[in-house]
Amino acid sequence: MNPENEIDKTEALEPVETAAANVAEARGGVDGRKRPKWLLPLIAVVCAVVLVVAGVVGWNMYRGAKLAEAKEACATAADGVRSQANEYNALLNGDAADAAAVKAEQVKDAKTVESLGKELKASAPEYEGCVAENAQGLDAAAVKLNEQADWYETHEKSLSKAVRAVVESKAAKRLDDAKTNLTAKLDEASKLLADSDGKVADNATRDALSNAIDAANGLKDGNDPAKIDGARKTVEDAINGVNASVQAKTDADAQAAAAAAAAAQAQAQAQSTYSGVSSYSGGVYRRTEGSTSGSNTYRGTTSGGSGPAAAAPKPNLNGAYGCGNSCPPPSSDGLIHH
Repeated sequence: MNPENEIDKTEALEPVETAAANVAEARGGVDGRKRPKWLLPLIAVVCAVVLVVAGVVGWNMYRGAKLAEAKEACATAADGVRSQANEYNALLNGDAADAAAVKAEQVKDAKTVESLGKELKASAPEYEGCVAENAQGLDAAAVKLNEQADWYETHEKSLSKAVRAVVESKAAKRLDDAKTNLTAKLDEASKLLADSDGKVADNATRDALSNAIDAANGLKDGNDPAKIDGARKTVEDAINGVNASVQAKTDADAQAAAAAAAAAQAQAQAQSTYSGVSSYSGGVYRRTEGSTSGSNTYRGTTSGGSGPAAAAPKPNLNGAYGCGNSCPPPSSDGLIHH
């Protein structure tokens, strides 16, 4: 055994503390003095107070965090309600109001107007907002606000659907009416085109009507009521043109006939004849009609004598009996000539 190694081992050993020494230290320290008995309870109380304070502080922090979280959630819900309500009210006061003015007779399906009326009678929820002062109240308000937002969203969709149904039904009715009116006008135009042949003052009006009919036939099966109405208006204008031309020819023919009749009457009057012969013979005065030139003839005794011939009055060459002293003297042939 090496003496040096033994010396090293001996120096390396450290003193070992005994259990008795540890107990003594715990009771009174190494110097043997004892700690007060109240120290441990005090330490326990202090620790309890610290724990309580820490708990209160932690609870308040938790409650504050929950309150802030509830406020934020409620504010978000309130924003959602306002957004949905604004969309619903915009529809209600805009397109829905216009559709509400449509009458049942203006649409193809009257049930669409009835359905819209029911949608317009729906009562919107009353907005209350985030007025609670604690997290529990705010959470309840947020739930209610979310329900209101759902109501607005649902009714905005249903109202929009009802409005669209009325608009589409009205458009369908307008299209049907446009086609019906055009068909009726085409029937009228075709009949007029056939009946007016040779009866117009200007045949160009019939050509215009024929062209309008052809154009309208190409549009009558379309889906644009505006174009169909435009074609009907064109046909209607062409019909009016033909009617005016027919009337113009009728008036012109009537005037020509009247003028011809007047001319014939004037000619007949110019060629009409009138003749008158007045004669007196044997006490009888006669007047006959013949040519436009005539003569009044007096035959009989013009002077002296007696009897019936002398007593008879002298004829009036102007058509009356007796000319008095105004009668001219008889000629050598015994006749009185004018």
